[in-house]
Amino acid sequence: MTKLKITSIGNSAGIILPKELLEKLRVSKGDTLTVTETPNGLNLSAYDERVIRQMEVAERIMKENRNLLKKLAE
Repeated sequence: MTKLKITSIGNSAGIILPKELLEKLRVSKGDTLTVTETPNGLNLSAYDERVIRQMEVAERIMKENRNLLKKLAE
């Protein structure tokens, strides 16, 4: 577990990620991260356009087929 402090950055707030965390995320300064809400909290990962498109498709399918998916889950 790593303890991070929220700091002021201009009119916003942010956190400083230590080098070790950047290496684990396989990102560096200037890269974009994706934040995903999970049942266990928030998940940070490197931004991947392919994953974002796949999630958009999955969400659309779940929305369009809500009733069918509900029946299958029973």
